[in-house]
Amino acid sequence: MVQKKTFSTKKTPEPQIDPASDPDISPEDQAKAAKGNKRLLAFIGSMGLLTLIGGVVFTGWNYLQYQFSSAGPTVTEQVFAVPKGAGTSRIAAKLEAEGLIKNADYFKLMIKMDKVDGSLKAGEFSIPAEASMREILNVLKDGKAILYPFTAPEGLTSAQIMRAMETADNLTGEMPSTPAEGTLLPETYMTPRGMSRAALVEKMQQAQKDLIDELWENRQEGLPIKSKAEAIILASVVEKETGVTSERDQVAGVFINRLNRGMRLQSDPTIIYGVSKGEPLGRGIRQSEIDRATDWNTYQMDGLPKTPICNPGKEAIAAVLQPAETKYLYFVADGTGGHVFGKTLKDHNNNVLKWRKIERDRKRQAAKQRASAKANE
Repeated sequence: MVQKKTFSTKKTPEPQIDPASDPDISPEDQAKAAKGNKRLLAFIGSMGLLTLIGGVVFTGWNYLQYQFSSAGPTVTEQVFAVPKGAGTSRIAAKLEAEGLIKNADYFKLMIKMDKVDGSLKAGEFSIPAEASMREILNVLKDGKAILYPFTAPEGLTSAQIMRAMETADNLTGEMPSTPAEGTLLPETYMTPRGMSRAALVEKMQQAQKDLIDELWENRQEGLPIKSKAEAIILASVVEKETGVTSERDQVAGVFINRLNRGMRLQSDPTIIYGVSKGEPLGRGIRQSEIDRATDWNTYQMDGLPKTPICNPGKEAIAAVLQPAETKYLYFVADGTGGHVFGKTLKDHNNNVLKWRKIERDRKRQAAKQRASAKANE
């Protein structure tokens, strides 16, 4: 049996020839091929290097974020003070020294990365227990500083307020000159530690200006007060006459009625201011002082005093610009801290007699108590 020869239809693959070494390719083409190979190798090498660098950067970034966000070393809440004018390096070093962070360099790096260098606030801040560097930065950048109250009671003179300000430990800086009487708004101001005394004075003056501007626009029509300055002067008299909030508008109404009728105000605190500039006399007013003409004694002058006699509060200023509509022309102490009001001089004289009796009874009672205490010694 004759076997038939079979022939494969598959083509035998031709050997691959590197163009750079193929003798059939011109030297110029071989040089181009060699350059291409070098570029390919360089590209592959660059990509490998970039991958390596990216891995290092990624690992470093994650490590830094871990350092920034991991719990801090403190176990209790602490107060941290940022000195006025302190830069990043000083703040970071202070945080590390006080045990709030472990590494000042990392904290400075975080500040640079966040681009908040120079925006950290001065003051005292409450740092929570175990706060991370990121949390601490947020507190110093955006948080509210711990505030301390400074209270200026209604009715104090500017000199008295400045003496209180001088002894406030949380305030700093030289004492500014005493402001003009009646230019400070008495109330409680919340101040950060390190606030300057001059800045607080400016804040109190601005608060008073803002208040009188607001109240003046809504004042009662027909008042015998022609300016904001006059409103402050009369409000200072009302403030010194009564500390009872509920009767301030009544006292203001009496003074408004007297001004409208051309009557003198006859306010005892205006006598005292002319004698001592508002400092307590420690005694009763003398007849010679009542008869003495000063720029403030409204027993001896028509109209308003020359200047305010204290710094009136919001309620007194509001009372003067919205006084009670009343027919009262007089008032006198009632023995309970308030006043009794009268429409006529006869009513007033009767009320004065009652007050004098209360004063006599109190003096007799005080004398008895002193005698009893001395007898028991």
